Amino acid sequence: MPQIIPIRDLKNTAEISEKCRLADAPIFVTKNGYGDMVIMSLKRYEDSLAKLDVYARIEAAESQITRGRVVAAEASLKKLRAKRHV
Repeated sequence: MPQIIPIRDLKNTAEISEKCRLADAPIFVTKNGYGDMVIMSLKRYEDSLAKLDVYARIEAAESQITRGRVVAAEASLKKLRAKRHV
């Protein structure tokens, strides 16, 4: 279940920092009863960025496959070995 806190609770920065570090999900901050911000730990943020990067790479690869821009594995490995002198 998502954690929701009012903006006034942000005054206690040490407590909020600890909540963010221990939370399994981002914490939603409300202002006057409406959603205003989302806060999370730096680690969770970096993990989210890494996931988005993986998803973008998968999407790009699928797009290349759809357009027929593929190379046989053997040819690709041969090219890499020649480039790296392996």
